[in-house]
Amino acid sequence: MAQAAVAPGLDLTAGVGAHQETLSKLEALVEEIDAALARRKSNGHLRRAIKAFRRGKIVRAGQLALSATEVDDTNAQAFHVLAMALERMGHLHKALVTYERSFQLDPNDPELLLNLGLTAWNQGLTAGAEKMFQLYIQACPESPLGYNNLGSVQSDLGNPDTAIETLRAAIYRMPMESILWNSLATVLAEEGRVDESLAFYEEAVRLAPDFARPYHNLGYAYSHLGRLGDALEAYENSLARSVDEAEQRESRHSRSVCLIGMGRLEEGFREYEIRNTERFRAYVHHMTNAPLWKGEPLTGKRILIVGEQGLGDEFMFANILPDLTNAVGETGKVQIAVDPRLVPLFQRSYPNAQVGAYDDRKLLDPDGAKELRFIPWAMENGEPDFYAPMGTALQFYRKRVEDFPKVAFLTPDPARVTEFRKRLEALGSGPLVGVCWRSMMLGAKRSKYYSPLDTWGPILKTPGVTFVNLQYGDCKDELARASTLHGVNIHVFDDLDLKNDIDGAAALSATLDLVVSAPTAAAATAASVGAEVWFLTAGRTWPQLGTDHYPWYRATKVLSPETFGDWKALMPRVGEKLREFALHTAN
Repeated sequence: MAQAAVAPGLDLTAGVGAHQETLSKLEALVEEIDAALARRKSNGHLRRAIKAFRRGKIVRAGQLALSATEVDDTNAQAFHVLAMALERMGHLHKALVTYERSFQLDPNDPELLLNLGLTAWNQGLTAGAEKMFQLYIQACPESPLGYNNLGSVQSDLGNPDTAIETLRAAIYRMPMESILWNSLATVLAEEGRVDESLAFYEEAVRLAPDFARPYHNLGYAYSHLGRLGDALEAYENSLARSVDEAEQRESRHSRSVCLIGMGRLEEGFREYEIRNTERFRAYVHHMTNAPLWKGEPLTGKRILIVGEQGLGDEFMFANILPDLTNAVGETGKVQIAVDPRLVPLFQRSYPNAQVGAYDDRKLLDPDGAKELRFIPWAMENGEPDFYAPMGTALQFYRKRVEDFPKVAFLTPDPARVTEFRKRLEALGSGPLVGVCWRSMMLGAKRSKYYSPLDTWGPILKTPGVTFVNLQYGDCKDELARASTLHGVNIHVFDDLDLKNDIDGAAALSATLDLVVSAPTAAAATAASVGAEVWFLTAGRTWPQLGTDHYPWYRATKVLSPETFGDWKALMPRVGEKLREFALHTAN
């Protein structure tokens, strides 16, 4: 076959090079066509994912978005929707990684900054979240969402004044945005300025009457002000408007606590079981295969009862243990899992039960952080017939306030009670009053619930009273300051570790004539062994169950100011009552 002649002087390699370049261009064109086809197919999955997401079918949306990323792993929008679905399903760690992938593919999408910041915030990466929201504001200065989230995260970082200024300036700029009024109200409420917050919440509701969140937060504010009827109505309004499942769970939980606080115990304790829903924000995975107890007969059965939430609630909910030990009968068994510090006290109090410690761990896996509670000793002889968080039993045995027996339900060590009694006798005559003024968990948001020791002058100056320290943790500086400020010595047992030796703290509390305390573990310890306890609260609290005391315990009073957190107004009133108590005790 004839071939075309090669022109003289033509470099043959150039001809080969031209062919290779042409082939490369053809390959690039094919790849471009393939990429376009892949993107078209990927976007088809993506459109269906978005429709599913809008219909509330989050799992299906996630599956479709995942398919979209598998077809085209450069589709930033597909990764974005996948991350949103993962976040809504509670897989926060996966969501964070997926948002980051989407942002790498499309760093010019401001919505990614917003969602990336929110997920980082939910993962506890607060400083990173603040930066993301600042970047979002730079990209979208006319959107209220950036200012809303920035102000909220600034409050979380302990900078309420900065948060208030951020939100106030945004409201001046966008006065019709309900979400900004809601967030400013929330910052005020978290700072203890609950009365002030009401007007801002009400404006948020007026501007967006179908927006669920302000109703929920309004319920929170009303609860702190003791207006539980108004709070219940607000929570119900929130539930009626909420389309987000996570928000619905939060509102159901808040509504249940409100019902309990009103004394509507049967309904309240039943609804309180929302906390045992796996998707609930504070859900704890109990590492047992036993079924959750739902009120089945317990005679002859073995049931594992697990302490929950915090030390104070473990004491308070232990009110139910006598009922359970009676319910299983002589042939059954109650296993009680509690904080390791409580084991000696609970074992002494319930000698026929098996008492041990739980072991808490946090698992960070591709699905996010999980709170796990291990109780391996309870499964040594096989799985129990049932398990239940301690508070779950309340719905079956405490349907009315009258169902609380008001007796001591924990037994301190008799030998240590005798020892402390002898040591206290050496301090002199007059009533012995234990004091505790705060929790150890005293972050910016919790401080409003506790009175500084500086305000305790009207109490500590009560004549004829010997004060004994029950405040756990490092409080030497506070005690020294109180001595200088009030001219009063609060006696300290230096050899008693009030934080870790709970058995010793219980024995000491049992020897006292009275305990005056904030609502802390120290107060719960004393009340559970039968000591008389006055709870000093910033406002009405749900454990009052609609009464003026804590029905969980033998002898209690609740003393709170008329205005939430107004300690200066409360303390003289408490001091007067303590003087009356001292005179009565002396006579």
